[in-house]
Amino acid sequence: MSLTPQERERYARHLALPGFGERAQERLRAGRVLVIGAGGLGSPALLYLAAAGVGRITIVDADCVALSNLQRQVLYASAEVGEPKAEAAARRLRALNGCVEVVPRVERFDRSNALALVGDCDVVLDCSDNFATRYLVNDVCVQAGRPFVHGSVQGFTGQMSVFNWCGGPTYRCLYPEPPESAPARGDGAVLGVLPGLIGTAQAAEAVKLLAGIGEPASGRLLLWDAWTTSVRTVRIAADPQRQAPRALD
Repeated sequence: MSLTPQERERYARHLALPGFGERAQERLRAGRVLVIGAGGLGSPALLYLAAAGVGRITIVDADCVALSNLQRQVLYASAEVGEPKAEAAARRLRALNGCVEVVPRVERFDRSNALALVGDCDVVLDCSDNFATRYLVNDVCVQAGRPFVHGSVQGFTGQMSVFNWCGGPTYRCLYPEPPESAPARGDGAVLGVLPGLIGTAQAAEAVKLLAGIGEPASGRLLLWDAWTTSVRTVRIAADPQRQAPRALD
């Protein structure tokens, strides 16, 4: 279905982009994104996905807004402390763009729901803060044949890549197994603006994947250092043994 006059006005700056145009915007409108985690990374990613006109955004997060979140989780206001993040985020996104369907899921992403959630989307954004979820996201996306955009932050550093896209490497090609001494959750110190940089980059990759434009960051790990204001790119090789589906024990 063609864009409405209102949509053409709303997305006029997209439509004017060389190589984008109305067909790419229509693909965005038909797209389905699953965002796992509505915290530091998920906050900016969700805002830009909704503003871009992604047709359906599913938000999975079991946590409630805490006062300590507000230093970096820009979706939320002080008055929303104590509310479920998924519901508060959905309310904000609907206010930003009523053309977008937003589905809040106040639950954890785990083996009981992972396949159903991933199977019902086109692209996954891994905005989680722990290794157990990251490896589960990878393994389920490999099994379901879905690409996902990885992001993580710690201290002054962050990283982002696209995994499981068109035969490219998976997260396990880069990190075969979780580190033995990894903390259960990413509750450490982080520069407040850094998740904004990484989460926005994740949203940009998701838009490209859904719209069918540009060159996704598959096979490349982008490393941000906010302390030195530098960005490095590390090439990632695909390992056929790490690309094979794994049993979800």
